[in-house]
Amino acid sequence: MPNPVIAEITRGAIVESHHRGAYAVSDLDGNLVLESGNIAAPIFPRSAIKAFQCYSLFQAGASEKFALTNEEIALCCASHNAEPEHLQVASALLAKSGCMETDLECGAHWPLDRAAAQALVITGKKPGPLHNCCSGKHAGMLALARHLGGSTNGYTAADHPVQKLVGETVGEICGVDIATVPQAIDGCSVPTWAMPLSRLAHGFARLGAPTSKAGSCIVEAVRQHPFMVAGTGKFDTLIMQAIPRLFIKFGAEGVFCGTVAHAGLGFALKCDDGSARAVEVAVARMLGKLSCWTDDEKTQLATFARHNLTNWMKFEVGEVRANF
Repeated sequence: MPNPVIAEITRGAIVESHHRGAYAVSDLDGNLVLESGNIAAPIFPRSAIKAFQCYSLFQAGASEKFALTNEEIALCCASHNAEPEHLQVASALLAKSGCMETDLECGAHWPLDRAAAQALVITGKKPGPLHNCCSGKHAGMLALARHLGGSTNGYTAADHPVQKLVGETVGEICGVDIATVPQAIDGCSVPTWAMPLSRLAHGFARLGAPTSKAGSCIVEAVRQHPFMVAGTGKFDTLIMQAIPRLFIKFGAEGVFCGTVAHAGLGFALKCDDGSARAVEVAVARMLGKLSCWTDDEKTQLATFARHNLTNWMKFEVGEVRANF
C-alpha cells in the first residue's frame, strides 16, 4: 500500500497537489508512540543525522581536546546558509585543528542565503568549500582526523578511520548493523546509510536521553544556537527559536529527524517525493499530535503546520498544509 497523504497544496478551494510520506515517534525503549506509513522501509536520512556524525567527536575525545564551543558544536550539526556568522565559526573550528579551507573535501556551492550569495557576486568572488552548507560538519571531521592521528587527506572515504568511527557510532546509536544496511555517497561526499524510520526515531530518542552526556551536550548546543544550524529564514532555525525545547534537523529529499528530550522521545519523518515545503508542515503537525507540549508550544507548532501561498502580486492564492 502507498504511504498516506501527509501534506497538500491548495489553489482556491481545490487541492492542487498532495504529498505522501511516513513517520515514527519512539520512546527511549524503542516503543513507538506514534507512527504512520511504511516505517520499516530503509531511507537515507542525509543531513538529518549530522548530530550522530558529530557524536563521534565526543566519543573519541576530539571535542574536549580542541575545546569546541557550543557554537562550533552546533555548526558541526548544520546545513548552514553561509552567512558571515557561519563562515566565522567554521574558520575558527578549522584553525583549532590546524586545518585550512583547502583541506575541506565537501566541494563548493553558492551560499544558500540569497544576501550572502549576492555579496559574493558583487565582490566578484566565487564560492569556496567554506560556503558549502556542510562545511561545519567537515571541519569537525577534520578535527577528528587530527585527533585520531591519521591523514586529513581523503577523510571523506568510507575506509578512512574518521568514516569508520562515524559509521560505528551511527550504527550503535540506531541499533543497526551498519555493515549490512545500504550505503551510498552523500551530497558532500561522505558515506550515508539507509535505515528504517523506526530505527532513526529510536536513535534520536537515545541522543536526547539525560544519561547520554555527549548527546545532551549536542542537543543543548543546537538549542542554544539554532541560527548556526541553518540561518536566516530557514525552517530549522525558526521553529527551534519559537520552541526552544525542540531539537530538529532537516535532511535532503524531504527528511526531518529530531528529539523532544524532555519527553524522552525521538522522531523521524520522510516525504516520499522529497518536497521540502511539504515535509516542513507535516513534521510540525506530527509534533503537534504529541501530548508533551505546553499550550503555547502547541500554538506555535500549529502556525508551522500551514502557511499561505501568494503569487507575484502578493495575492493569496492557496496554502500549504499538513493533512493527516
